[in-house]
Amino acid sequence: MSEGTMQRRAQRDQRNVGTAPTPSSGKAKRLTRVLVCAAAVPVMLVAAGCSSDSGSGDGKDKAADKTAASKSAKPSPTVRAAAYGKLPEPCSVLSEKTLDDLVPKADSGKEGTSNDTATRAGCSWDSLDDNGVKGSQFRWLSVSMLRFESDVTRGEGDKLARDYYTKQLQDAQSAQGAKSVKTTPVSGTGDEASMVRYDLKKKEGTFKQQTVVARVENVVVTVDYNGAGLAGDKTPDADDLAKDAQKAAKEAVAAVTKANGTGKSGTSPSPSGSAAGSDSKTPSKSSSKSAAKSSSKSSSKTSKSS
Repeated sequence: MSEGTMQRRAQRDQRNVGTAPTPSSGKAKRLTRVLVCAAAVPVMLVAAGCSSDSGSGDGKDKAADKTAASKSAKPSPTVRAAAYGKLPEPCSVLSEKTLDDLVPKADSGKEGTSNDTATRAGCSWDSLDDNGVKGSQFRWLSVSMLRFESDVTRGEGDKLARDYYTKQLQDAQSAQGAKSVKTTPVSGTGDEASMVRYDLKKKEGTFKQQTVVARVENVVVTVDYNGAGLAGDKTPDADDLAKDAQKAAKEAVAAVTKANGTGKSGTSPSPSGSAAGSDSKTPSKSSSKSAAKSSSKSSSKTSKSS
């Protein structure tokens, strides 16, 4: 082979190398593309999986937030506070004059036992006026007070007091051995009041029973008063006993109101409030002077015109 022929063949081989890939190089490129695509697929799946999990978690979190928000949006149950927060001394609710009229021969009152005197309190008196061979007059007087607090589960204090007021009346009306039971309303005593009257016969004599049940705000006052003529003495007049019982109940209710102040909440008005009230009723010195000046001017004008 000549030198020129060998040179031309070598040039052709070089062109083939530059233009046409060898089988091994083609396979390598295809393998590279496959590996790249295969590597990309898990990345996409992982990204999709993360996106899906994130969306699901956000949904649960939003639902939980809505539930918590709805719970927090619901107001907690509340109840109006009771008007009266305490009770007076039970043996001091009646004046000495009233006690002298109702139980003239009584010693000091006997205070009832109570674990909480701010909620439940009572006092009783008994009197025996001995008239010798003519017999004797017996009187028994009792004042009991029960105060109710407002409670979220049970309700407002005044409502609880109304329920107890009704129960007290029913108990008095159904007293064992009671005869000729009568129930009448009582005016001017608290927010509501009623009297239950009946006769009760015992071996000592006939007792005339008067029970007055009154409610003022969240406090229920019960006055029991009975009298009897013993050892041959005459039976006391039931109407007189009824008037005395009403008088005692009215005083007891007034004592409850006084013990809790003049306000609905059971507290006295603040000094600033009372001062404002007095200012609204009593004119100031400056206003009085100005009023006096205007009055003098008007009177001088009147005298000149006349």
